[in-house]
Amino acid sequence: MSFQSARQKAFDLMTVLGLAGVAAGLIVLPSQTVEAARGGVELCFNVLIPSLFPFFVLSSLTVELGLADGLGRLMSPLMEPLFNVGGGCAPALILGFIGGYPVGAKTVINLYQSKKCSRREAERMLAFCNNSGPAFIFGVVGAGIFSSSAVGLTLYLTHLLASVLVGLIFRGHGGRGGVTRPPRSGGTRTAFPAAFVKAVSSSFQSCLGICGFVIFFSVLLKLLFLSGLPAALGTLFGLLGLEESWAFSLLSGLLELTSGVWTLRGAPGGLAASVAMAAFMLGWAGLSVHCQVLSFLQETGLSAKTYLLGKLLHGLLSAGLAAIAASFLSVDTPVGAFLAMQLRGLTGLDFAFCLSASAVLSALLLALFLLASRLFAPAVKKTGGKKGPPDV
Repeated sequence: MSFQSARQKAFDLMTVLGLAGVAAGLIVLPSQTVEAARGGVELCFNVLIPSLFPFFVLSSLTVELGLADGLGRLMSPLMEPLFNVGGGCAPALILGFIGGYPVGAKTVINLYQSKKCSRREAERMLAFCNNSGPAFIFGVVGAGIFSSSAVGLTLYLTHLLASVLVGLIFRGHGGRGGVTRPPRSGGTRTAFPAAFVKAVSSSFQSCLGICGFVIFFSVLLKLLFLSGLPAALGTLFGLLGLEESWAFSLLSGLLELTSGVWTLRGAPGGLAASVAMAAFMLGWAGLSVHCQVLSFLQETGLSAKTYLLGKLLHGLLSAGLAAIAASFLSVDTPVGAFLAMQLRGLTGLDFAFCLSASAVLSALLLALFLLASRLFAPAVKKTGGKKGPPDV
């Protein structure tokens, strides 16, 4: 039996055992799993859909209406020397910094499918353009866990700096060259009604897929914790001289970001250790987010290896930078009660209010893109056919 065949059989066996374990948990612990699923549905309906849907629509409109070309000409002097990508990739960088997971990755894929960037550029951008949003870092992590705007600012700045460093490291991925430059005179665009209909329908489908992953991982995390796995990992951590509670936090953060940072409230080990762990979770993003991104990638042909390696490196760099920065902060013991109150407040928010507030913010951003396009880009030519960059 070849090594490849043995490895495949081992993987299949582990998959069957894992599925059987989850099925057994659903049968033995129905009330706990139903409650976990209900919590995931509430999080999706009251938080994720209102916050992500307008940004997905904005991302699609930016590409379909040709605004990426105008913004690309403006940002080319920055994007090319730093990240070895064309200026047309700038919308992914900007929306990735302000939209939260997984808006950055979705924007990169939109740009690639619309022939605004090459395969090399898309894979380079995937390594560092999918980031946590400022609202989550400042609100939930900074104010909720550490009760400190200084810690929130520190985490956000180190998160951005680590993202930029990852972009610099991956600028040579796929070889030199391969930079796609936006057309200087005229381009192609879709009429606004058609672009708007396409943006809304595709964004809603993306949100439904994301919600499915969130609900599933909410149930999976509940089953893992009830199975005693965190306790077993805690014993291993204790043998290595580490706090046993870090095993619970690390397992949560590796699987799902929100659950992971929640476990850091009142964590032992000092401020620097807690901030570093939070920074790692924010940079890594969690398996739940990665599954969402992989679902977008499955029909594009883009490699997921670069993305996953970039997120791991982002987490490690963020943790190192945050640990150094936290040593200069003077913050009292973390106040975990704020996070629980904030999460309850988020799940209790009115859906219409959340969606309206998020839509207003997205409309303002779209207005800024339109203004930039008018000021810095020549008129875009409306044509039916378009020629994209080579897939290199």
